[in-house]
Amino acid sequence: MALDHDGIFKQLLSTFLVEFLDLFAPDILALLDPDTLTLLAPESFVDLLDPDRRTADLVVQAQGREGMATFLIHLEHQAQRDAQLPRRMFRYFARFYDRYDRPIYPIALCSYPSPRRLAPHRHEVTVGHHEVLRFEYLMIQLNQLDWRVYLSSTNPLAAALMARMRIAREERWQVKAACLRMLAGVPMTAAQRRMLAAFVSIYLPLNGDETRRFEAEVATWQTPIQEAVVELITEWELKGRQEERQNLLLRQLTRKLEPLPEGTRREVLALTPEQLLILSEALLEFDTLNDLTKWLAEQPRSKA
Repeated sequence: MALDHDGIFKQLLSTFLVEFLDLFAPDILALLDPDTLTLLAPESFVDLLDPDRRTADLVVQAQGREGMATFLIHLEHQAQRDAQLPRRMFRYFARFYDRYDRPIYPIALCSYPSPRRLAPHRHEVTVGHHEVLRFEYLMIQLNQLDWRVYLSSTNPLAAALMARMRIAREERWQVKAACLRMLAGVPMTAAQRRMLAAFVSIYLPLNGDETRRFEAEVATWQTPIQEAVVELITEWELKGRQEERQNLLLRQLTRKLEPLPEGTRREVLALTPEQLLILSEALLEFDTLNDLTKWLAEQPRSKA
């Protein structure tokens, strides 16, 4: 199943919006009251977007400090290179500006690993020798950034985004170790720590040799940090294995019994790891959907 890169980044940036601005637009952050940041509901501006996209990543309302008027921040995420990005950034700027009649600060975040050539940060229109339009936006291209620059940062978002910065193949295990060590030491909630650790694990999967090097590095750390990092890794890996087993069983059941009703799918997804293991053996004896339904009805329900 293909990763929903835009969904992953939207969740990350929604949760760590202040940290994002602190990293990449501190001058803008200094202009606003962080407590007033409000995400506009997508349905409130969906009619302004291109029909082939129908989504804009984030549009944020911010109240300025010291009487400065309210303004909007439009943050667009790109998981792959798009030659039409400059034009689209201008079109969205114009539409938001016309709809809300407030200053708009546009930001483009490009997270793709390649190509590494510098992405444009402006849209221009000229007629003959006349420059009719010169529209600029903040371009943040992660594959242009050196992960080492952020090693001493106390910003938790930096620890995660290092996983999408410019990394040599032989450095992958080092970057993952650095990311997770930073996450273990930066104050945040447990839920935030889990989200960032999952992001790192998604975007920095290691092969066997890299994993051995990574584990050898972690083993040299002081016990509290080592235990915190191992807990993050274990929690993510167990969750990933559970999801892989669920998806595999759903594919096997669908192939054998035809498409499953939505209610039946939900019941399968609610099974414990032990029940999934038993189901993987029991399904060999199933001939009809009724066999699966009967088996599910016999399973004890896990307590919330």
